[in-house]
Amino acid sequence: MKSGAAVGENHEHADRYRHADRSDSPGESLNVWGGRDRRLITGLTMDKRTTAAQAIAGLQDGMTIGIGGWGPRRKPMALVRELLRSKLKDLTIVAYGGADVGMLCAAGKVKKVVFAFVSLDFIPLEPYFRMARQNGAIEVMEIDEGMFLLGLKAAAMRIPFIPTRIGLGTDVLKYSPQIKVIDSPYDDKAWVAMPALPLDVALLHVDRADARGVCQICGPDHYMDDLFARAAGKVFVSCDELVDSEFFADPGQARQVFWERAQTTGVIHLPGGAHPSSCAPRYGFDVKHFKEYAASAKEAGGWAQYFERYVACGEAEYLNRVGGMAAVGQLPLPVF
Repeated sequence: MKSGAAVGENHEHADRYRHADRSDSPGESLNVWGGRDRRLITGLTMDKRTTAAQAIAGLQDGMTIGIGGWGPRRKPMALVRELLRSKLKDLTIVAYGGADVGMLCAAGKVKKVVFAFVSLDFIPLEPYFRMARQNGAIEVMEIDEGMFLLGLKAAAMRIPFIPTRIGLGTDVLKYSPQIKVIDSPYDDKAWVAMPALPLDVALLHVDRADARGVCQICGPDHYMDDLFARAAGKVFVSCDELVDSEFFADPGQARQVFWERAQTTGVIHLPGGAHPSSCAPRYGFDVKHFKEYAASAKEAGGWAQYFERYVACGEAEYLNRVGGMAAVGQLPLPVF
């Protein structure tokens, strides 16, 4: 399948996914990947609940997948683990990356990474991503954090690029020659034309969601998850807590909703679904687990051992092996 986020391509591929099954009309019963068995609608209420396995089962080789969150913060790691258990390959991953990117590289799932950074913060260089890049195992498009934001915004706006001064005079343009500099039609200045980064699918994690696809982020920063949601054809969101829709009738709760429910394709209730990354204010990132993960990259067969212990076992057993939700809930919040 042709990747939707190849820079400079049109949005036809991503739009095909973007507009499929995006109806809140009554009288329909639709599956998140098509068909008539899952999305039960009663009156004007759409039930978008699904499972991680069902969400990932609809993905295809060669897709462009955006992963929300930021480094070791609020990553949809349970969905990433489901992706790791699949047979998917040749993926383009678009992310402000952390262990999500590293694990997918270690598993041989990745053809290309579009990124502004890939870091665990207190472990500056994500070990498996570093290994993949140094070995030339993946293609990369490395851009500035602001350029990355503008690429998502352009895709969300359905326009081919956004002009910016970000990147002028830097090696970003040298090492990403597909990014063009254009003349302004209004003065004699030149601007970087940051191309859109359309996504076939976005994977996100939030604090709370309802069955309709209303999603709430309670932490101090929602990062760029709203742009990931709007730039993608399909959006699958895991949540720590599934709430009744009446919960969002409270204006105080509704203020922490950052994209329209129409953008959400499927909701997956996965308590602890961001672990080992954080989901503030519920839990911090698991420093001990990240250190174990990073150490595995220095050992012969380290990834295979990590995969067998923490991925192949399935999500319920994963939570058990990291101490359960009681232990996850006690992880201290980061101070930065």
